Amino acid sequence: MEETKKKTSANKKIAKNLVIVESPAKAKTLERFLGDDYKVLSSYGHIRDLKKHDFSVDLKNFEPKYEIPKEKEDVVRSLRTAAKKADTVWLASDEDREGEAISWHLAQVLNLPVEDTRRIVFHEITKTAILDAIKHPRHIDLNLVNAQQARRVLDRIVGFTLSPVLWRKLKPNLSAGRVQSVAVRLIVERERDIEAFKSESSYRITAVFTSGTTELKAELNQRFATEEEAHQFLESCKNRQFCISDITKKPVRRVPAPPFTTSTLQQEAARKLGFTVSQTMSVAQRLYEAGIITYMRTDSVNLSSLCLNSSHKEIVEHLGEKYAKRRQYQTHSKGAQEAHEAIRPTYMDRREIDATTAERRLYDLIWKRTLASQMADAELEKTTITIPAGKAAFVATAEVVTFDGFLHVYRESFDDEQETDTQTDTGTIDATLAVGQQLDYKEILATQRFSQGPLRYNEASLVHKLEELGIGRPSTYATIISTVQQRGYVERGDKKGKKQAYTLLTLKPQKDVKRAEKSEIVGNEKGKLLPTDIGTVVNDFLVKYFPAIVDYNFTANTEKEFDEIAEGKENWQQMMDDFYQELAPLCDKVLNQRESSHVGERTLGTDPQGRTVTVKIGRFGPVVQIGTATDDEKPRFAQLGKGQSIQSITLDEALELFRLPRTLGQYEDSDVIIGAGRFGPYVMHQKKYVSLPKGTDPLQITLDEAIALIEEHRKADAQKHLKQFAEEPELEIINGRFGPYLTYKGENYRIPKTVKDATTLTSAECLEIIKAQAGKAKGRSRSRK
Repeated sequence: MEETKKKTSANKKIAKNLVIVESPAKAKTLERFLGDDYKVLSSYGHIRDLKKHDFSVDLKNFEPKYEIPKEKEDVVRSLRTAAKKADTVWLASDEDREGEAISWHLAQVLNLPVEDTRRIVFHEITKTAILDAIKHPRHIDLNLVNAQQARRVLDRIVGFTLSPVLWRKLKPNLSAGRVQSVAVRLIVERERDIEAFKSESSYRITAVFTSGTTELKAELNQRFATEEEAHQFLESCKNRQFCISDITKKPVRRVPAPPFTTSTLQQEAARKLGFTVSQTMSVAQRLYEAGIITYMRTDSVNLSSLCLNSSHKEIVEHLGEKYAKRRQYQTHSKGAQEAHEAIRPTYMDRREIDATTAERRLYDLIWKRTLASQMADAELEKTTITIPAGKAAFVATAEVVTFDGFLHVYRESFDDEQETDTQTDTGTIDATLAVGQQLDYKEILATQRFSQGPLRYNEASLVHKLEELGIGRPSTYATIISTVQQRGYVERGDKKGKKQAYTLLTLKPQKDVKRAEKSEIVGNEKGKLLPTDIGTVVNDFLVKYFPAIVDYNFTANTEKEFDEIAEGKENWQQMMDDFYQELAPLCDKVLNQRESSHVGERTLGTDPQGRTVTVKIGRFGPVVQIGTATDDEKPRFAQLGKGQSIQSITLDEALELFRLPRTLGQYEDSDVIIGAGRFGPYVMHQKKYVSLPKGTDPLQITLDEAIALIEEHRKADAQKHLKQFAEEPELEIINGRFGPYLTYKGENYRIPKTVKDATTLTSAECLEIIKAQAGKAKGRSRSRK
C-alpha cells in the first residue's frame, strides 16, 4: 500500500512541469539534468507547416495557412494530453529563428498563451546551462517567429509563382527556389569562366646549387614568355660565376584561426575529413544533442569566459604557460546573425568521447581548433638567400619553426592548394652558407608552365562563397546544397584531367642545353559541383527573364531584411506585398511572351538530308532533334548519352546518337533490339520492352547485358503476376506495393486480411470477394444520393 502511494506521488511530480524540445536525443540528454518534477517530450521537429501541394498563403494579407501533417497527428495528440496534465509548460526548442517558430507553433497548437508561456534557450546542453535557463525564462520572441515566417512565405511565393512559368516554357516538374537559384547561378558561371579561360604559358627557371657537400635549391625571380628567351638565359648561365650576394633572416609569426562557425566547420570537415556539408551538420547535431558540443548553427566566433578559463587551464597543465594566450575573436562575416557562441566542446578537459567514428573525428577537429585558438602564436625564422644572375636573381627561401605554439595542436587547411607565381619555400638552408660565398650549379631547368584557370566549387568552397556574398545563413547552407542536387540542377562528380605537353630545357655543367618534350595530367578534380544541362538552361532562363531573383545583391539584401524583421524594425507582411507586386506581373508577362525558338535550344547544323539538327531540353531531359514540326517528315529524337552536354555536343556526336535502333543478335529465336523512345533507351524482345538502367550507353550495351535485363524483367514480372485463371481470363491476383490485390475487368479489389496466402484463392472465392466489395460500393453510392 505504501509503495503504491509513493508511485502515485512520483507520477504527480513528473506531470508538474512539461519541457518540450524538438528531438528525442535532446530530450534524453535534458532528462539527465532535470529532476522528477520535469517530464521532457519531443515534438520531432516542426508540428505544423504549409501544405505540401497547395500555395497555402492568403495573398490579401500574406497570412500562411498551416496544417498538422498526418504523420505528426499522434505526436500532437500525446503533447496535448501531457500539456493538460502539467502545471507549467516550458518550450525549449533551439534558439535560432527556426527553433523560435517551432515554439510558437507548439503554443498555437497546444492552446498555450503566447505572452505567458515560458520559453527557455541555451547554447549548450549541460546541467549548468539548463538550470540557468530555467531560472531565467523569457517569452516567445514574435519578431524571430515573423522572420522565419517571412523566409518560409517568400520561398513559397517564389516556388509557386515561378515554377509554372518554367513548366510552360521549359519542361514539366521543374522548380525555382530563391536562394537555390542563386547557388546554381554561381556554379554555372564558374563553369563558363573555366570554358572561356585561355591558358598562357611561361617558363619557370629553377636551379640546384652546390658548395662542397651542401645543396641549395633556388628559383629565378623572373619568368620568360617564350622558349627562345628561356634558352638564351640558360646559355648565359653556362660560364657564369654564381655568388651569394645577400642573406636575410627575419622573424615570422603565425596566428591561430578563430574557433568554428557553422560555415568554417563545414569547410574544414570537408577538407580534413572528407565529409559532405549535410554529413557534417548531421554529426554535429548528434554531438550537440548529446551535450558534447555547443549549438552547431552559428556565425559567431565568440567564446564564453567559462571556455576561455578551462582552455587556459588545459593548455597550462599539459603544455606549460608559454603555450597559452587568451584571445577573444570578433565576428566579421557579412550579415552575421544572432549572438551565439562559436562551436566548441562543452567541457575542454574531455579530450576523447565514446561515440561513433564519425562523431569522434568531428569532435577531435572541434576540440583541437578551440584549444588552438587560445594558444600562443607560432614563431618562425624565414631565411632568404639572393644569388644574382644578370638582371635577374635566383632566390632561395626557407622557414624554420623556432616555437611551434598553436601548431603543436592544429594546422588549418585551405582549398585546392596549387602552384602560383609567388616565390615558394625551396627547402632547408645550410647555416654555414655566407655572403660572398661562391656556388657551382648542379643543374638549371627551364620548365614550361601554364596559367591555371578558376577552380570548380566543391561543397566547402561554395559555402564559403555564399557566406562571403551574404547569401543564406548558418541554418540554410546544408539545405541549399542538398536541394540543388536533389532537383537535378547540380551534380557532385569528378572531372578527369587532360594530358598536357610541355617543354623542359636542362643545363648541366660542361654540357649544351638539352631540350625534351614531356607530358603531365592537369585539371584532375574530385568531388566538385557540376551544373547539369537542365540546371544551365533553367539558370539562363531566370537570368534573362527574372534577373532580380538570381541577383547576388538582391538575395543578400533580402537576408538583411529578414534580419530587420528579426529585430522588429520591419513589417514582414509589407515586405511580402512589395515583393509579390513586382513578381506577379512579371510572371504574367513572361507567360504570355512568344519565343522565336525553344528556350535553351542550340542549333548544331544539318544532317546529310539537309534537315536542321538542334539540341534542347525535352520533356524527359536533354535531346537531339532532327527536323522541325513544320517539316513534311516527323522530327526524330535521341537522348544525349552519358557525359554529353547541350553546351558542348558536336554535330557529328549528335548524328551518332541516331544509329538506333540497332540489333544486337538473337535470343530464343527472336531479335534483341536496342531502341530509343519518348521515355529513353530500351531493349525490345518478343514485342516486350525493358528500359535501360540510367547511365547505360545504348550504343555500347552488349547482347549478354541485354539478355540479363530481359531475364531480370521477366523475374520481376513473375513476382508481380501471382495467379491467373483460365476459366476467368480477366481475373488476376497481382502483387502490388502494399501487398496482393485482385484485378477484374479493369477494376482493382483488395484482398481481406483474413486471407493469409492469396495464391490459394480459387476463382470462385475471388469473385465472391469482388461481389462483396462491389455491393458495398453501390450502397455508399445510393446513400450519397
